[in-house]
Parts: sequence; structure tokens; C-alpha cells
Amino acid sequence: MTSHAEGRRQWVHVGSGSFAFLLRFLTWKHAAALAVIAFLFNLLVLPRIGGRVMYRPADHARGFPLGILLYPLSVLALIVIFPARLDIVAAAWGILACGDGAATLVGRNARVPLSWNPDKTIAGTIAFTVCGSVAGVGLAWWTRSAVAPTPSIAFTIVAPAVAALAAAFVETIPIRLDDNLSVPATAGFVLWLASAMTPAAAASGRDAVTAALPWALGINGVTSYLGYRAKTVSRSGAAGGALVGVIIYAAAGGAAWILLFITFLAASITSRLGLARKARLGIAEERGGRRGAGNAIANCGVAAIAAVAAVSTPYAATALLALAASLVAGASDTVASEIGKVSGRSTWLVTSLRRVPPGTPGAMSGEGTAAGLAAAFALAGVAVALGLIPAPAVLAVVAGATIGALVESVLGATLEGPGILNNDLLNFINTAIAAVVAIALA
Repeated sequence: MTSHAEGRRQWVHVGSGSFAFLLRFLTWKHAAALAVIAFLFNLLVLPRIGGRVMYRPADHARGFPLGILLYPLSVLALIVIFPARLDIVAAAWGILACGDGAATLVGRNARVPLSWNPDKTIAGTIAFTVCGSVAGVGLAWWTRSAVAPTPSIAFTIVAPAVAALAAAFVETIPIRLDDNLSVPATAGFVLWLASAMTPAAAASGRDAVTAALPWALGINGVTSYLGYRAKTVSRSGAAGGALVGVIIYAAAGGAAWILLFITFLAASITSRLGLARKARLGIAEERGGRRGAGNAIANCGVAAIAAVAAVSTPYAATALLALAASLVAGASDTVASEIGKVSGRSTWLVTSLRRVPPGTPGAMSGEGTAAGLAAAFALAGVAVALGLIPAPAVLAVVAGATIGALVESVLGATLEGPGILNNDLLNFINTAIAAVVAIALA
């Protein structure tokens, strides 16, 4: 695709965000209907009026423009999920249109790449954050008067900027998942979480966080250093683990941190079992089993978000359940995977049930599944003993971990190979699904 055509595509991408101004005057049903019309226009009309000039090579190969179709579908999903909060829809739409568009327009002429993704640039990421923040705040402000009760000024100004920053980071992850999905999903989630926060809840938890913070910094500093010396984490893993640990300890308390530490031990120990054999087969964890920053965020990011929710929203008990379920899911999945690599006698692909070599993305084994299930029950029991969840919630946590692992296996078998998702993002999805399922069941 020529640079001129790509530039035209991105300017159309940005300009389409102007339709978000209509959200101030529309009901959610009317807005949803317009999103459906936009999808049909892009699918049936746009190719007939010269729109093919904006197709990328992959679009020509598959016969339809994936990103151009996903754009209105993502907006439709936001409208359906947040029918009473069209300011959230408007802000996320602005971040998608202006943030993502600016990143491409600026980044294609920039020269300094990001260290973890050479296809993305520092200038492009900065442009995403700045332009996405401005558009998100502006559209949230414009739509604010149409929402009842009227959102706070603090939410309207701060939340879209934080959402743009989070979406800009997700956009830099080296995967092939279309930005028209990942960006609005990230922005929408951050805005939703911010909308659940209340000044009263934050004020009531402020003293506890302030008192716990010195302990959180000291304990996580020491354990991260010892973990690095013991070769269980890399330098980036020590830093990422310390950050996650500080957030969980300060926001959710010492009991939540103990569960985090125990789940980390379970994952680390099983990763080192049969390490020589796994290395010979080429299925050992990278860096000799050392966990990196990506592992820390993937397996504990949902727990850190839940910890923040526990101290800043009126739903502390629900947030602690989500925290426990996500940590249990991450650790039990690792136990299942590592035990399966070492002891699995018959490994099959979850999507086709055909036998495959151990370590194949999406593969499962009877031994690994049994080990993961046992670990989930044991770790859920630890969460009960620590007072994080009530005893009746154990089955919900185990069910969440099991369903999360199954979904991860399906996605791994279908999307990891083509590079649409990577292992870290699959782990994050696993823990997020586990948290949602546990809340729904409990």
C-alpha cells in the first residue's frame, strides 16, 4: 500500500470520529442503528465508490477490509455495552479515531523505534497519547450533559487521559491483533473502571494505603531482589513484579500479597521441574524459567487492577474475589502447562482433539489438567484461609480458572500461531475471564 493511500486511510479513520459529536443528541438505540448503517456502508458501498484505494495488501488478499469493518463494529459494541454512558462511548471513540490515527500518521515518519516493538516508534506513541487524550476529554466533555446523573468534572478530564495512555501502551504490544479491537476495548475498560470509582470509597481507603505503602515498598523491594538473585525472575521481571506487588499490597492488603507470593512460588517451582528435558525438547520457558516483566503483567495485571478497584470503589468484596480468581487462574494454568510438558503421556489439541507434541500452543494433557485443577482448589483454599473470599466462593474461583484455561487453550490453538495473540496476552485473557466468571457465579 502506498504511503499516500495509507495517509488517506488514516485521515478517514480520524475524520470518522467526528460522528461521535452526534452522541450528545441521540439515544443509544439510534446511535447503535447508525453504527450498523456505517458497517453496511463500509462493507457494501465503500468498495464501489473508490474505497478500495484505502485497502491494505492483506485486505486485497482476503477480499474485504478487516480494519475498516471492525471500526464501526467496535463502536457498536461500545454503545451496546454502555447504553447509559454515551460519554464513555464518545471518549473511547475519540481515542480510537484520533489516538490510533495520529500514531500511524506521526509514527510512519519517525526514526526511533520502541525497544520492545521495532514496528512502533516513540514519536507515534507520544502522538497517540496526546491526541487520544485531547479527543477523549473533548468528546467526553461534549457528551457529558446528555448523561444522567451528570459525570463529575474529575472523571471527564482525568479518565479519558488515563484511558488514552493505557490504550497507547496496548497498541505497542508486538501482536497482530487489529488496533480497531484492542484500542477501544482497552479504553472502554479503563473508562468503565474509572466510572465505578467514588470519592467516598477512595477517601475511606486513603489512610490504609498510606499506612501500607512503606511496607509494600520495602517488602517488594527485598523479595524482588531475592527473586532475581535466585534466578526466578529477570531484571525486568524483578521490576515488573515489584510494581505489581506494591500495588496489590498497598491497595488490597498483606493477605492479598501473600496469595500473590504463594501463586508466584507455585508457578516458579513447576516451571523448573524437568527443566533439562523441556530444554532438550525446546519447550522450556525462556531465560531458563526466569519470569520477565511481561509474565508479571500478564499473570498479575488483572489482580493489580482488582486491588485498585477494592480500595477506590464501593465493591471491595467483589474486587477481592476477582483478585483471588485471577491469581489462582494464572498459577494453576502455569502448573497445568508445566506438569503437562514434563509428565503428559498424551497431549492433544483442544480444538481438534488430535495428538500433538507437548508444548504446542493450545495443547492439553490429562496429567496437566489434573494438576492444574488440584492447584486451583489448593490455591482457592489459601484465599479462603487468608480471608480474601468466603468458603462458598471456592467452586466459583475454580470454575473461573478452569473456563479461563479452556478459553486460553482455544485461542492459543487458533490465534497464537499466526501472531494475532502472544503468550502473555493469552495469560492476561485467561486471568480476566477467570475473574469475570467467578464474579458471575458467586
